[in-house]
Amino acid sequence: MYKECMATVKITSEDRLFFSLVMDATFANPFSQKRLDIDTKISGSEPGRAWIEVRPEAIGEVKRRIEKLAGDKPVSIQAFNAADQELMMYVFLFDLYHQFSLRFDDVISAQVKAGPQSVQVPFAAGALDTFCSRGFERKEACRFFSLFYQIRRAFYLIEKALVGQSDCMRQLRVDLWNNIFTCEIDNFEKYLWDRMEDFSTLLLGPTGSGKGAAAAAIGRSGFIPFDEKKGTFAKSFTETFVPINLSQYPETLLESELFGHTKGAFTGAVGEYRGLFSLCGEHGSVFLDEIGEIRPEIQIKLLKVLEERAFTPVGSHDPLRFHGRVIAATHRNLDELRDRGAFRDDFYYRLCSDCIRVPSLQQRLRENPVEMNDLIAHTIRWITGRDLPELAAEVRKIIDQRLGNNYPWPGNVRELGQCVRRIIIKRDYEGHLPGEPADRMSQLSQGLSEGTLKADELLMGYCRLLHERFGTYEEVARRTGLDRRTVKKYIQTQNLPEEEHYPSSRT
Repeated sequence: MYKECMATVKITSEDRLFFSLVMDATFANPFSQKRLDIDTKISGSEPGRAWIEVRPEAIGEVKRRIEKLAGDKPVSIQAFNAADQELMMYVFLFDLYHQFSLRFDDVISAQVKAGPQSVQVPFAAGALDTFCSRGFERKEACRFFSLFYQIRRAFYLIEKALVGQSDCMRQLRVDLWNNIFTCEIDNFEKYLWDRMEDFSTLLLGPTGSGKGAAAAAIGRSGFIPFDEKKGTFAKSFTETFVPINLSQYPETLLESELFGHTKGAFTGAVGEYRGLFSLCGEHGSVFLDEIGEIRPEIQIKLLKVLEERAFTPVGSHDPLRFHGRVIAATHRNLDELRDRGAFRDDFYYRLCSDCIRVPSLQQRLRENPVEMNDLIAHTIRWITGRDLPELAAEVRKIIDQRLGNNYPWPGNVRELGQCVRRIIIKRDYEGHLPGEPADRMSQLSQGLSEGTLKADELLMGYCRLLHERFGTYEEVARRTGLDRRTVKKYIQTQNLPEEEHYPSSRT
C-alpha cells in the first residue's frame, strides 16, 4: 500500500488514544448516534449538541493534531512505527476526505446537470498528489479517491432525498448507509468495494412512502472508479440507476422489458430490443418496483439472474452477463403471498440479502410532528427551486385548519406532495379520509391504559403492529422471541375484539 521508510515521528499514548477515536469515526455510520458521540469526544464538546455544530470542530481538531506531529512539514504514513502505520493511515484518510468533501459536492452537482456525460474533476490531480505526499502509492490513491467520491455521493443523496428527524427516518438513513457500505466500512474497503452486486435489497413499505427515493439513493451510490488519464470517473452516476415498475406492463410484455428480445422472437418483434438487464452496466443497479405483482414464472427467471448473474433475451439461446445490483420494492404483504404460493420462497430468500422498511408518513408524524414542517419546506423547495418560509407557513396553516392533527395521510409523502401543490393552486385541501378510526397503536395504548386487554389480545395486537412495520413473520418472531408459527397464528387470527378498528398499513 505504501513505501517502507525509517520511522521518524513518534506518537504519545495520549495521541494514540485520540487518533484511535478518529479511526473509529472513520468507520462509523455518519447518520448514527455512535458517530455523533465519537465526534463529540474528538472535538471536546459537551454532549447534546447537534452534529452539524460538532462536526466542523472535530474536523479542525484532527487537522490541528496532525500538524502538531511534524510542524509545517507534511508527514507521511512511513514516518511512524509499523505498529502505528495502519492507525495513522485511517487518520490521514479522515483528514483527506474532509479536505475534499465540498469539492466532491461541486462535482456531484455538476454531474446532475451534465447527465450521462462524465464531468471533469478539476481538483483530482492535486488531490492525488496530496495522497502520495501522505505515503500512498498512486494506484491506491486513485482507489481511495474513488471511494471518497462514493462516500460523499451516498451521504449527499441520502441526506438530500430523505428529509425528516423522526426516529424511524433516522433509522432509515442508517439502514441505507449500511446497505451501501455494510455496517463495517473497514471490511467494505478491504474486501467488498467491488463485490456489492451480489447483495440484493428488498424495500418494504406502504404505497407513496418513498421507496423509490430510497432505492435511487442506493442505486446511485455504487463504487465508480476514477480514470486518471481522462480526469473523470468511469461513468456518470446519473446513469447507474435503472428503474422499472413491474405492475405497469402486461404479462405478455414484461419478460421482454426485463430481458430483451431478438428480431422475430414473437409477432411484432421487428428488431432486436435491449431489456432492463442489458441497460444496467457493471457499476449500476436495477430497481424492480412492485415486485409482489409478478407471476411465479417470471420470479424463476429473476432468481436465475440473482444466482447465476445471467439472463437470456426472449427468442435467444445465448445467455448474457448481468453485472449490476438488484433492488426490489413492494407494498404487498409478502408473507401472505408466500403462504398462497404467489411468491416463491426461494426467490424471496435470494432477494432479501437486506430488508429495509420505509415508514409511513403517519408513523413519522406520530414520532415527530415537527417533521411536517421539514417536508412542506422540502416540497416547496423542489417545486420552486427556492426556500420560501412564508409560503411554507401558509401551507402548514391550511393543512392544520382543514385536516387537523390526526389525519392518517393514506397516500403518505406522495399525497403530501400533491396536497402542497393543491394548496398553492386553490388554497384548500380536503384530504382522502377512508373512514377508518384510530390506528392499532392507539387501540393498544388505550387498552393498556384502561386495563381491558387480555394477554392474547395484547400479543395479537403487538405482533400485528410489528408486522405492519417490518413486513415479515421472521422479523416479528425475532423481536418478540416467539416462533414463526405462533407469530403467524396471532397475525392471521380474525377474532381479535374490535378488529375492524385496526386498519392495515397497506394501501
